[in-house]
Amino acid sequence: MEEVKVSCYSGQTYAERPKSFTWRGGVYEIIEMEKAWREPGRRCFRVGTSDNKVFQLCYNEVQHQWSLIELAGGRNVKGNS
Repeated sequence: MEEVKVSCYSGQTYAERPKSFTWRGGVYEIIEMEKAWREPGRRCFRVGTSDNKVFQLCYNEVQHQWSLIELAGGRNVKGNS
């Protein structure tokens, strides 16, 4: 399983808005929040990065774990916060 670490803005609760993430040895700066939504037990975000890639990031509030899908490639990745 590949690891993804997410840096995010956290005001009243953790993971209110992701700012960047580290994946496959690279740091991806989030420059656009396309969509944010809640599902039972998790927060999800569709984001655009500075290198013109689009990802879906989801934070599992029960397991305290981030998951990532590169939408262009459609690969699922899980990691820690």
